[in-house]
Amino acid sequence: MSIKPTYTANPDRYAEGTMNYRQCGNSGIRLPEITLGFWWHFGGVNAYEDAKAKVLHAFDHGITCFDLANNYGPPYGSAEETFGRIFDENLRSHRHEMIVTTKAGYDMWPGPYGIGSSRKMLMTSLDESLRRMKLDYVDIFYSHRYDGFTPIEETMQALIDIVHSGKALYVGLSNYPADRLAAAAEYLTAQHVHPLIYQGRYNMLVRDVEEKHVPLLTKLGVGFTAFSPLAEGVLSDKYIADAATRQYSLRNDLRPAKTTPLLIAKLKALNEIAANRGQSLAQMATAWLLARQSTTSVIIGPRTVEHLDSSINATRNIHFTGEELIEIDRILSMQ
Repeated sequence: MSIKPTYTANPDRYAEGTMNYRQCGNSGIRLPEITLGFWWHFGGVNAYEDAKAKVLHAFDHGITCFDLANNYGPPYGSAEETFGRIFDENLRSHRHEMIVTTKAGYDMWPGPYGIGSSRKMLMTSLDESLRRMKLDYVDIFYSHRYDGFTPIEETMQALIDIVHSGKALYVGLSNYPADRLAAAAEYLTAQHVHPLIYQGRYNMLVRDVEEKHVPLLTKLGVGFTAFSPLAEGVLSDKYIADAATRQYSLRNDLRPAKTTPLLIAKLKALNEIAANRGQSLAQMATAWLLARQSTTSVIIGPRTVEHLDSSINATRNIHFTGEELIEIDRILSMQ
């Protein structure tokens, strides 16, 4: 009878130079500069062994934060199931070293209670997420969005009660307009459950958070984690090479409207700067986010272990000269 092989973590995963960690807002939590995100490439349509290889490789390289949501997949819930299996078979003994997050707020199950930010949706969803991930608690539970109709007080009180129940250690907010974010943070703080972190879309091509969100988060002492650092693959040199012929992904994120001559010109110019820095365009895009002190962590969703290594290597050079930053801004503002 064969003995099932067991995972042994890399003893040097926290060695100097492996991964850097940043303080999350005013809290005592430090997050790795790179977070492994399960938005895509970890669902039921993907090979389990490939997902397992990426998760364990990430942990072996000091990535301790794993970002999920109830409806990540496809199909919905399957990314959490994948994580749960990997965790149960390989990482359970390392639970105290990990920051595991999940979210609720977007479409999850049929009917009026399967979407939105109501108390029922959040609490029911978290119970199901814990079951799928084989966890007793998550480290961070996010309200995934402000849905436009649930009172902020109801959503925030649900988060507070979730923390008091022990099912989450911290709470986070994602995709909130700045004014709703401020109101939510005020309610949470008044009840002594300070929001730990905000998660928003941020990359070279999408910089909306810089105007209102980032100053507010700094004022509130809330961390910030950026998702979509490569603009769903647009900020990659492969995209430049294959712009005319590349197949669109299953998510159809790379729509024809994005492949304008102006965009391609910008990407080529940015790629030249990256090459001069000894980086790929994707690596420079990640480094550009980490060069901002307001960024606590960058969420990546690598398709392969090689892509994961590329993102990790991007953290080795996050310094930009003033001239580089000026030129990057000039390129991005081209019309």
